[in-house]
Order: sequence, then structure tokens, then C-alpha cells
Amino acid sequence: MATHALSRRQLIWNLSTGLAAATMTPRTLLAASGATTSFSVQAPYSDDLLSSGIRSRFIDNVNGLRMHILEAGYDTTSRAAVLLLHGFPELAYSWRNIMPRLAHAGYHVIAPDLRGYGRTDGAGVTFDDDLRPFRMLNEIQDMLALVSALGYRHLHLVGHDFGSLVASWCAVARPDVFRSVVLMSAPFAGTATLRFDTADTPSSSTHVEPDVDIAADLALLTPPRQHYRHFYASREANDNMWRAEQGVHDFLRAYYHMKSGDWANNQPYPLAEWSASELAKLPHYYVMELDKGMAETVAPHMPSADEINRCEWLPDADLRVYSVEYGRTGFQGGLQWYRSNSSVGSIFGETGINADLRVFAGRTIDQPSLFIAGRRDWGIYQRPGSLETMQTKACTDMRGMHLLEGAGHWVQQEQPAASSRLIQEFLSRL
Repeated sequence: MATHALSRRQLIWNLSTGLAAATMTPRTLLAASGATTSFSVQAPYSDDLLSSGIRSRFIDNVNGLRMHILEAGYDTTSRAAVLLLHGFPELAYSWRNIMPRLAHAGYHVIAPDLRGYGRTDGAGVTFDDDLRPFRMLNEIQDMLALVSALGYRHLHLVGHDFGSLVASWCAVARPDVFRSVVLMSAPFAGTATLRFDTADTPSSSTHVEPDVDIAADLALLTPPRQHYRHFYASREANDNMWRAEQGVHDFLRAYYHMKSGDWANNQPYPLAEWSASELAKLPHYYVMELDKGMAETVAPHMPSADEINRCEWLPDADLRVYSVEYGRTGFQGGLQWYRSNSSVGSIFGETGINADLRVFAGRTIDQPSLFIAGRRDWGIYQRPGSLETMQTKACTDMRGMHLLEGAGHWVQQEQPAASSRLIQEFLSRL
């Protein structure tokens, strides 16, 4: 595993983390591997870790959670608010270079560690814990409770990756609270559909196409493959990444690199259909070899020391924030979402633990919306047709779609200036 000299920032981070762990009451968690890991009630981030104008704090009793948030633009009252929702494996910290720009434009900017991530409650779950708190309807309740706790009746939403899906469902469920939405890197393909005008149709003639068993079809390929969602929903996933042979820091470095615009093999294009043969065209971080975990999948693509030194959007000191947090908590809190969305139907709120979303069947996002992604992001094509459905059906007032040249999946981190400018322009015209 590569080693790097610790910067002053890293030393401060490690010291502050260590002091917090030493002074707070620990609890223990039996990890999936059987190892006992010490978890502590965490302190806020040290100011030295954050840009000027960003603060770290906790909000208690947020739908039963002690939620960690970052804030900017909080020192001026009567500002419109913008809520930023991160993806996997990310944190509120992923918005560190967006927040000052939006605050400078006049907004109160709030970025939480979502349920199960970072310093918010729920990160210490195990595979066998109750999955229901991680269903999408409860994620919506988390956001509503946070908005209310902060004293807002309504605000604007921005979501990236998994946070894009949370933002989409928030917009669907409560358009009175979430007045606009910017989706990043993960298109929203809409809600479930109800059977219509079937009262006089014999039940025997009402045919519903079954879901394709994509996992079985991928396993039949040569070599056998598996979808990353399938792997992330498995018992082995957390241990594979948390106990990665290369260590959490280098695992995350390779993972972020491989999905970014820096990886030369990211040259995406639309896929024709949802089939094993088409999905096999995706890079292995999306459609993996069946006998490999994610840690083994990304390890051969670890960037060189020179590439790491030249990575301006994710310096090693910034990556250390992620690796220290995930090294402390593991990944299971974030993986619980993949377990609750293990089928295509569950993503649309049709089946499984998210079937309660059927109450919103047929609803669309009618608020002003915007989509931003990297042109080198395979994620926008991984579910064939989603990008088109979002623009033509799921969002009825889409004000624009922007694919930023040179950026990959982590668009708000890779190109924060361009991303912030597009968000500001969108919000200024509402």
C-alpha cells in the first residue's frame, strides 16, 4: 500500500479525531466480519478542515437522528436555503467547494451526512440490523425533519448520485417544501404506474411483464459478471471494502479515480437495452467480474503517485477526510440503501421495502428542475432510457441538461466552479 507524508491538515484531522474518540463514550459494534470495532460519539469537524465560512455542527432529534451537517451562509438571516445531498461513498464534505460559492451568491447552504454516513447516526449498523429505517420514505422524512428543525418552510434541493434519487423523491412527495431540484449524475426515471381502466378487463388477460433476472443473465456471461448493485446488497460488500487489502484510503483513491474524468477508459455512450449483453459494455466498476469484490476490481487501476499529486480536485489531504471517516464507520450504513433497492421495481417504488412509495404512483416532478453530469460519466447511461425518460416524462419543467466536458461521475467535486455557476444561474431565474 502506498504511503504519503502527513500534512499539517492531516495531522490536525487525526489529532482531532483521536481526541474526540478519547473523550466521548464509546459503544461497540460487531462488524460483519466478526471483528469488534469501537465507535464513538463524534465531535464536529475541526475548523482547520473546512474552508472559511463553513461550519460543522449537529442537529438533534431529526426524525430520531443526531444529524451532522455542514453549513455556509448561516451568518445572515432571511436567506433562501439550498439543501445539498451527497451520494455513495461520499459525505457532506463532498460539497466543500460548492458551498462557499453558493453562500457568496446569497444562499444559506446546508449539507448533511445522510442517515448511515459519516457522523450522522446510523453509520454503525450491521448487515443483520433492521433495514426499514433506510427505506426511501424514511429518507424523505429525514430531510423534512431537518428542514423544519432549521426553521424553513421551503427551500431548494440539489442531489448527487444516491442523493439525486433522494432529492427526486423529496420533490415528488412534498412539492410545497422542495420548490426546485437540481439532479446530478443520476437521472430520475419516474414513479410507479398504476394499472388504468382495467375494471372490465378479465384478470386473466391483464398481463404484466416480469422483471428480467439480470443477475442470472450476467452470471451466464463469459466471464461471469455481476451488477455492482447486486454486490453492494450482499453480506460480503462492507467487509470487502472496509478490510480491503490495499487499505481504505487507497481503495477510495482507486475507486474515485476510476469513476472520474481522469480515467482514460471512461468514454460513455447510451446502451440499447436493459440486458446482460448490453450491460457487459459498462466498465467493471458497474458490471463486475462475478468472482471479484469492488476492492479487487479497482485495485489494478490505482493511479500513480504522480497522478495523485496532480489531482487538484481530490488532493490526498481531502481524501484523508473520507478515509478516516469510512475507516472508522465502515460502509454498511451507505450499503443499506443498496439493499433496500436491490431490484429495478424497488427503485421506482413498486416492490420490496419501498413499495409504500406506490402512494405517489403516477406523480411527476413538476417543480423547476435541472440536470448536471460529467460527459465522461457512465452513470447517466447505466439504466438505458432513464436519461430520456427524465427529460420527457418524469420532470415536467426541466430547465436544462448540462454534461460538463472532462468531468466524470464526481462532477460537483471535479468541476465545482462550473457546477456552482449552473446551479446559481438556475436558481436566479426562479
